[in-house]
Amino acid sequence: MDTEAVIAPPTTTRSRALATEAVHAGRDDLAALGLHAPPIDLSTTYPSYDSRGEAERIDAFAATGARPDGPPVYARLDNPTTGRFETALARLEGTASAVAFASGMAALTAVLLARASMGLRHVVAVRPLYGCSDHLLGAGLLGTEVTWTDPAGIGDAIRPDTGLVIVETPANPTLAEVDIRSVAHSCGSVPLLVDNTFATPVLQRPVEHGARIVLHSATKYLGGHGDVMGGVVACDEEFAARLRQVRFATGGVLHPLAGYLLLRGLATLPVRVRAASASAAELSRRLAADPRIARVHYPELGGAMVSFEVYGDPHRVIAAVRLITPAVSLGSVDTLIQHPASISHRIVDEGDRQASGVGDRLLRMSVGLEDVEDLWADLCQALSYEEPTRREFSDAPARTAAGFVPASRPGAR
Repeated sequence: MDTEAVIAPPTTTRSRALATEAVHAGRDDLAALGLHAPPIDLSTTYPSYDSRGEAERIDAFAATGARPDGPPVYARLDNPTTGRFETALARLEGTASAVAFASGMAALTAVLLARASMGLRHVVAVRPLYGCSDHLLGAGLLGTEVTWTDPAGIGDAIRPDTGLVIVETPANPTLAEVDIRSVAHSCGSVPLLVDNTFATPVLQRPVEHGARIVLHSATKYLGGHGDVMGGVVACDEEFAARLRQVRFATGGVLHPLAGYLLLRGLATLPVRVRAASASAAELSRRLAADPRIARVHYPELGGAMVSFEVYGDPHRVIAAVRLITPAVSLGSVDTLIQHPASISHRIVDEGDRQASGVGDRLLRMSVGLEDVEDLWADLCQALSYEEPTRREFSDAPARTAAGFVPASRPGAR
């Protein structure tokens, strides 16, 4: 009897480009399963007729934090759909593992709790950070203690009980940049956490420069469409195991549907980030040459975020945009603008906020995928709503020669 040979797909050890990984990571087994789109597993629990075996698997998880072998046990412990997103994000960031959470703040909370559980409650951090991250650290809500410093002072700020150094680069909302490699060297044996929400792995992979933990508010660029909330930590497997234990105990799990949407978002991440970044770079150049603008912040790294300080009333600009959406958050396909001192960083003490560069006339814009000419036309008409003179902004810092600066109440990003 003739039999038809089954030809296995070719294997390769060649490293794949980021754009290829973004499309295929977390999906490599689908063809063998006879599937094209990843399945969504919405089960909260899973049947098992072997209660002794289940007990052993639960005991193993409690002891190690490793993902259980075999079928899932309970949705708070693990889920196949969110597991695909975790696998994909780890591949994009170049880490061994990743652990997903219900939000970026849930992810940061888990990191702090994991380190505190080891007796390491002290954190060294550099401002500005996202306003709620700043508040979580400064308010001591989790029993942690923070020392705020500039990048040059990190080494001197580290103590025997320091469990973490935290930086955000480019920073929210000033887009100030930190030399990750230099900071990582200053950290010594203390893990450096980099909030990579603004840059994404498309523009930088912090572990390649010495960071050991990478944090994302996945709600932003990873999802990319303003319709999903989540957070994720990319790290080595040892720390990931501890994070899974914290997640199981505290319940900050990512919903499977959110995991599916985030995995789908990763597929277009490089295309979206690069297209939006090109428009943001062009808008930053035009804003820098506009006499109504006191200062423009745009990172040397590039990216889709632009911040700028106006001579006039920033609230009038917010009220006057028509194409651009005046809303919190960032990283969506449409362009968003907000006033950080009123929203994302209002929770930060005013003095600390001002000292870290988050002034009252600063606006933050997340550039989307609209045509750059349409965005510029909307900005121009909004800025023309009120055209003050420079004298009305006497405290404005002088521009650089290039015209822009390369690049702290509960608030949203």
